[in-house]
Amino acid sequence: MPTSTDVFAKVRGHEREELLRAAREADLLPYFRTIESPAMPVVEMEGHPRIMLASNNYLGLTGDERVMQGARDALARYGTGLTGSRLLNGTTPLHLELERELAEWMGADDAIVFTTGHQANVGTLGTLLDAGDTVIVDSGDHASILDGVLLSRAKMRPFRHNRMDKLERALVRAEEDRGGVMVVVDGVFSMEGDVAPLVDIVELCSRHGARLMVDEAHGAGVLGARGAGAAELLGVEDRVDLRMGTFSKSLAACGGFVAGPAEVIDYLRISSRAFLFTASGVPAALGAALAALRVLRSSEGPQLLADVLEHAAYFADGLQALGFRVMGGEPVRLGPADDAPSARVRTPIIPVLVGDDWKAALLWRALYDGGVFTNCALHPAVPPGGALLRTSVMATHDRPTLDRALDVFERVKREFQAEHGPLPGPETA
Repeated sequence: MPTSTDVFAKVRGHEREELLRAAREADLLPYFRTIESPAMPVVEMEGHPRIMLASNNYLGLTGDERVMQGARDALARYGTGLTGSRLLNGTTPLHLELERELAEWMGADDAIVFTTGHQANVGTLGTLLDAGDTVIVDSGDHASILDGVLLSRAKMRPFRHNRMDKLERALVRAEEDRGGVMVVVDGVFSMEGDVAPLVDIVELCSRHGARLMVDEAHGAGVLGARGAGAAELLGVEDRVDLRMGTFSKSLAACGGFVAGPAEVIDYLRISSRAFLFTASGVPAALGAALAALRVLRSSEGPQLLADVLEHAAYFADGLQALGFRVMGGEPVRLGPADDAPSARVRTPIIPVLVGDDWKAALLWRALYDGGVFTNCALHPAVPPGGALLRTSVMATHDRPTLDRALDVFERVKREFQAEHGPLPGPETA
């Protein structure tokens, strides 16, 4: 008789099974909802129009005619797929143009395009690091960073989110590990919406001889005069070794890239398994990303960047005025100079703290029924007691649409608190 354990056993009776069943029965599950239109400021979802406050389409370029034409042109020229890896038969002139323009945009020697953003992180960290090295990560880093570290078999030393004293302690301990050391942080954290204190981080890395990689997935196409991300905004581009970004946010497509020194990028091209052994991105995605990048780098780019941040400030202020607790992070130094001021940087990600998981799900559903779609983040995606609604805005939102959303938040909050009790307010921050 077999004595081994059934590997499927873990899918039955797991710790969240009962909660998942109850949420489905009450139609409170905020995930896998069906969207039936493009990711615009107002979308069709499950038969009704809803204000989209859960998209990473920060510049609103998924509906831009030039971006859609870029996808159509690529589709017409190269077909629906490239049917092979970049190494063998999946590299096109689109890849080469995109990599060249990404490197120029990032102010880097070179760039490499991956099929997805997840693969960009996994393929870079899993290739450059090995079992003798140490990786220091922020506890709020994206899951793809942690996956890349696990693949590399390097020693991982996490530090508490944005705590520079904890980072310094990790760097001191890493020196005792006697291997290479790399610090990897998000430039903008995807749930919290706050910005990494990169000025302090680059100084600590320099002092302790560590390399630094910044994931700019939510910063590129949002922050900085060129929209090149948090490193540009904070004036430390030349002191960050590698910068990762995605096409699935501001660049309105799907894919990822890493920019940095030419020798490192060349090494990834011939050594990264996530690059070598996966199919090339579909031509339409490449064409759309290249077209979106060119819109961003055109004379229209600065206005798009200004619009999305203006809308973010307006919506965050509106939520706070209604008594919601809007999370915003701690102030960061705005430049490497000793006298550089510090300020809290508002990004398009505007999280609303709810606290309790069930309250968050109920509040999400009430907003959804009211015509507003948000993201609902529950434990373990956030710490216990830290459930939140993640809202985000686009450059293509307008004031009337945001005002309608705020009206729904106001009504729902009043009705919700009458039935379920108070929500965390600004005074508790």
